[in-house]
Amino acid sequence: MTAMNWRQRLGAFIGGFDAGQQHRRLRGFRATRAHVNALIAASGPDINARARWLVRNNGYAVNAVESWAANTAGDGIKPISKIADASRKEELQRLWLAWTDEADGEGLTDFYGLQRRAAREVFIAGEVFFRIRPRRVYDGLSVPLQLQMLPSEMLPLEATGVAASGNAIRQGIEFDRIGRRVAYHFLRRHPGDSTDPGLAGEVTRVPASEVIHVIDPLEGGQLRGVSKLAPAIVKLFLLDQYDDAELDRKKVAAMYAMFVTSPAPENPLAPPEDEAGFAGYEIAPGQIVRLDPGEDVTIGQPADSGGTYEPFQYRTLLQISAALGIPYPYLANDMVKGNFSNSRLALIEFRRRVSAWQHSVMVYQLCRPVYAHWMDAAVLSGALSLPGYEANRTRLLAADWLPTKWDWVDPLKDANAEIAQIEAGLKSRTQAIAERGYDAEQVDREIAAEHVRERALGLDFRRPGSPAQGVQAMPGPEGDGGKDDDTDQTDQSDDAEDRPRDPEDQL
Repeated sequence: MTAMNWRQRLGAFIGGFDAGQQHRRLRGFRATRAHVNALIAASGPDINARARWLVRNNGYAVNAVESWAANTAGDGIKPISKIADASRKEELQRLWLAWTDEADGEGLTDFYGLQRRAAREVFIAGEVFFRIRPRRVYDGLSVPLQLQMLPSEMLPLEATGVAASGNAIRQGIEFDRIGRRVAYHFLRRHPGDSTDPGLAGEVTRVPASEVIHVIDPLEGGQLRGVSKLAPAIVKLFLLDQYDDAELDRKKVAAMYAMFVTSPAPENPLAPPEDEAGFAGYEIAPGQIVRLDPGEDVTIGQPADSGGTYEPFQYRTLLQISAALGIPYPYLANDMVKGNFSNSRLALIEFRRRVSAWQHSVMVYQLCRPVYAHWMDAAVLSGALSLPGYEANRTRLLAADWLPTKWDWVDPLKDANAEIAQIEAGLKSRTQAIAERGYDAEQVDREIAAEHVRERALGLDFRRPGSPAQGVQAMPGPEGDGGKDDDTDQTDQSDDAEDRPRDPEDQL
């Protein structure tokens, strides 16, 4: 008796889990026991090809991808350095901002545009690769470093074997004897790009330290990515075919088509054929057509789709929406069926998923490694001065990565709720500002500068009774020279100067 038969007989005897039984309802349910790596090796190229075809040709698919990219990357997930020294922090932020425009090795977008492209690729193909490309100092870049984005197809799944060093190569990835990734074996040209004059099938070995692999694995031990479109590909394709058939049905129904039936096998008076070989009568408004004896005319009346078309479409799109993890209104651009409360609940759930993906995938796998490579290159090239960098590298690399702020569903209610949380001590202004994608220190500097300018011009745009008026009084009618009655800024600055400082805090 085989082990499988023994388990089946034991399961039938004990019972308990219907999902593990072999009764009539599950007799045709033959689930594979193969690991996800084996499944990807067998079906990965076909899944990716079909996913890319749908994104190129299916409106729902492309809308889902663009919605995912816009919500996960948006205008960019941006770093705010935690360096204590304000002047060095500002210098670092300026240099980073200048480099983001130079980050793309192809010169098509900036670093935040690469984030958006990465989000699209992970959604379509399940993964994307970035190669770190050091540049020469005299190349004219603010920091001699650029990124080259490589799609999933550039790392062949069939590249499996043993390297010359004895390391195992699995699905294009080389591992050392303790399971660490040491290299990637990339194709020099895309296998499907016939316009590239490069040698087809030629492979180059790239050290893992120069490659960033962005992937959202589904199972433990997974090596390569799976398209997020995979659970919905079949339904999207069949729904697309169904829509085309319905469209053709409506097209035929909208035409005034007539069919002439003649009992004669050969009609010498039949209308002549045109250049395309089509024979038929041309119907004009008010025209009277004389038919031969025995001929009959019927009007084409294709069956209507009836009242089932809309409910069927809606339910199918709901299933596709669930499979993709994209809210129905974002998938179908249909804002009619959802009310305010339902839309808000859907947004909250979607934003939780997006936030988790941003920090566990995009920030951890892409943003932090790029930031570390960039800072190393900036310090080594002399573009950035950070004394003690080698000894304090981990601390100097610390940064908060701030995603694009969420738009409020009800701005007034949401703002009032947030103000109440800050006043109740449930959250800080720094946290509230960071959630909007801004640096609290920069915002405070801008507000202080605006107050100085307003005092000089005698302006006051603050709402009566706002907390800001209680902190800083504006000049009266006679003018008081811009002095504050409620706050002694001189004393505050003196206290700040008398406070002892740690030399380490200067970095």
